[in-house]
Amino acid sequence: MSFQHIGIVGAGGWGTALALLLHEQRKPITLWGHNSDEVRQFAAAGENTMYLKGVSLPREFQWTGELERLGDCDLILIVTPSKATREVAAALSRVTLAEDAVLLSCTKGVERGSGKRMSEILAEHFPSHAIAALSGPSHAEEVARRQPTAVSVACAERPIAERLQRAFSTSYFRAYTNDDVAGVELGGALKNIFALAAGVSDGLGLGDNSKAALVTRALAEMIRLGTALGGRRETFSGLSGIGDLMVTCFSQHSRNRRVGERLGRGEAIAEITSSMQMVAEGVPTTYSAHECARRLGVETPIIDQIHSLLEGSVSAGEVMANLLSRDPRPE
Repeated sequence: MSFQHIGIVGAGGWGTALALLLHEQRKPITLWGHNSDEVRQFAAAGENTMYLKGVSLPREFQWTGELERLGDCDLILIVTPSKATREVAAALSRVTLAEDAVLLSCTKGVERGSGKRMSEILAEHFPSHAIAALSGPSHAEEVARRQPTAVSVACAERPIAERLQRAFSTSYFRAYTNDDVAGVELGGALKNIFALAAGVSDGLGLGDNSKAALVTRALAEMIRLGTALGGRRETFSGLSGIGDLMVTCFSQHSRNRRVGERLGRGEAIAEITSSMQMVAEGVPTTYSAHECARRLGVETPIIDQIHSLLEGSVSAGEVMANLLSRDPRPE
């Protein structure tokens, strides 16, 4: 059975791109944004003028600043920044949702302090609803322009995963099911930290050899921490692991890579983030992952160095020097 009314919590670039994708099936779509003035502007312009410029949006889209308008949706996508997920989930939990509503996390992050994944936060607030996660190499700019893309849709309940797979399958977008929710979410979250490191390499003017070595070792680190946090090793060899890692470390669309590049050129993180409209999830996730690694006793040299760089205790040049000066070891 297909979903009949889709709600999207988060009217940023990714939320808007997913709305366009799901509109292929011509179902009603309601987009919620936390800023009512922005929402009205997008509705009037027929374009997300702040986060996805140049892409025309269907007039059928329903825009709102009130979560109550999502009460009759049977599929609700959560596409907020990770730091806002708990607050927004708490607010949405006060809305009477359809009994069969499925909540799908499309946010890539790990909560600081608790170390919880986004789906775990949603499960706290919606214990009687099916929870799933979508992740993979999928820049909003390309999805919105109908460029071929493949992702993972993860859910512990196979029938729900298959319903979501059908909802997201189009001529240009392919969804693969996976029951390893932890692995899919962790791959999507951790790769943002490594994209910061890849950007630092770019900002320092280092070459392809340097970046290839860095990304390869980043995958090993992702697997080491990701499996310690409950993901399956094989998941990190898939779309939400190495796939997302590659696109985020190399793409010009990647906010995290661009932030890292500016760090590599010597800019301070406060200066960089204050100049950005959108969130680079690698920054808060660095702190969350660093906490998780210390708690579990997992060796994470790249995460440790990016954490030190964000804290201002090392320079970008020292990050690379510190990684290269580590004791020799077998691969």
